[in-house]
Amino acid sequence: MVELVDSGGEFVGRGIYDGESVIAVRVMTRNPEEPIDSRLVARRVQEAASLRRRFVPQDVDAFRVVNVENDGLPAIAVDRYADYLVVLFFSPAVLGFREALLDALEKTHSPKGIYEQKRFKPVTGEAQRGPAELVRGSAAPVELEVREGPLKFWVDVTAPTSPGLFLDLREGRRAVAGWAEGRRVLNLFSYTGAISVHAQHGGAREILAVDAVAKGHARARRNFALNGFDPEKPEHVVGDVFKVLAKLADRGRKFDLVVMDPPAFGMAGRQAFSAAQDYRDLVEAAIGVLAPGGLLVAVSSTHKISHDEFDRMLADGAARGRAELRIIERRWLPPDFCVAPGFPEGNYLKFAVAVRD
Repeated sequence: MVELVDSGGEFVGRGIYDGESVIAVRVMTRNPEEPIDSRLVARRVQEAASLRRRFVPQDVDAFRVVNVENDGLPAIAVDRYADYLVVLFFSPAVLGFREALLDALEKTHSPKGIYEQKRFKPVTGEAQRGPAELVRGSAAPVELEVREGPLKFWVDVTAPTSPGLFLDLREGRRAVAGWAEGRRVLNLFSYTGAISVHAQHGGAREILAVDAVAKGHARARRNFALNGFDPEKPEHVVGDVFKVLAKLADRGRKFDLVVMDPPAFGMAGRQAFSAAQDYRDLVEAAIGVLAPGGLLVAVSSTHKISHDEFDRMLADGAARGRAELRIIERRWLPPDFCVAPGFPEGNYLKFAVAVRD
């Protein structure tokens, strides 16, 4: 435990020294009279739960119940998937509160089971993720059904990277459903097809989904079937996104709605993709298959790209594609991903719907 003071010696905050991260101190309170103990952890969990009860729709049972610094528990996130919780630890510095946190989660949320995953990121770079492990209660089924409004999805709470549904993009998926009616939809980096399902729910005339991993398409088909849609209606393509876009452009194929939600860093097929370096190229390539008057849905979920930089990337990519874009809608993080003012890293999601001239 350390206390932070200003140049005059006045108390600023109290937190946990983190020697294994680029963040030196995980600040947990700015109240000089408040100790950092199990009671603080329990109180923060209860306060976070109260906020979700007030603002998360009752027809959603997959959402974030603790959102790191934004809920006063730095380096700790907790996601709910139906009757199960997944705890994500982003630093070993906070593991001292592990048991107090698990006790508070059991008391507040009464889950059937709690899983945990350590996502430590050392100063030297990314650490390899292991699967989430059961630490309290009973095991979840291999495929767990969760609800998002009128739609349902399969998730795997033990998956090393993601259970199969990005909870922070809930409002964005609803936006896609709202714009999809009668449109030919191209879903890039489609993963398990959640956006495709929302597009189908919104009345899309045609859907083509592109992803580098065939396993994601298999889950997408099961998600379509789970919602009573024909799992064979979407056209699923496995491959490098840039190469697929080039082939579609060569064939003169056009779409009325192109959704691009690339990883911050990963593979676009056989080639590495970095959002900070390659997003402009992706916008340019997408313009090549976007029909005049069509909509480009552009998403970025890395805090390394600011909102202003994101807009410039859209403008630059469109210019390279000899087109102009006009942003007509933006969506933000849902209320369970609440953001504390003065913590810009927490406001990381960029989501824009732009119409092509």
